[in-house]
Amino acid sequence: MPQPKKDKPDTPLRSDAQRNRERILAVATEELTHCANAPLSAIAKKAGVGQGTFYRNFPNREALVLEIYRYGMQQVAEAAPEMLAAGEPDLALRQWMDRLAEFAMTKAGLADAIRLVTSAPGAPEKPRPTPLEDAAELLLRANHEAGTIRPGVTGDDFFLVLGGLWLIDPGENWQPRVTRFLDLVMDGLRAGAPGR
Repeated sequence: MPQPKKDKPDTPLRSDAQRNRERILAVATEELTHCANAPLSAIAKKAGVGQGTFYRNFPNREALVLEIYRYGMQQVAEAAPEMLAAGEPDLALRQWMDRLAEFAMTKAGLADAIRLVTSAPGAPEKPRPTPLEDAAELLLRANHEAGTIRPGVTGDDFFLVLGGLWLIDPGENWQPRVTRFLDLVMDGLRAGAPGR
């Protein structure tokens, strides 16, 4: 006896769709970092997806660029609780600063793409770095409780100091300079810590 026709296929389309989306984001991040005006059709082709799949996920350049930025920030933010669970608060903070710096330095080319999509009249606003702010607050709070950083350091203080990262040229051999800079920041945070 023939089986009734099913409305939905047996294969999990949701996981396929998620893999397609992640592949598009990975390729787009690489391409847009190198060239802010990289053609969307070239990104779709390199990601191995059709135009329909691409535009179903990202209906325009603005949506793609802003999602790359948001997705990258979210990945950095989600690393904070994992790092805290794996080690001492001050070591977790320092590791997270490395992760944040890597995001900032390797995605510096995306700044041009973000500027292009957010500067046009009626364009969407650049996403706020709220996940990063929340992650930093989590790490700072854990360090305050452990007595591993000076009392009273706020998230605003932290990001104000880290603003120096954006003065480092991402085109040069940035890793040694960033490491030295972040070591100095960490030394400053530890100065006057009650548990030291």
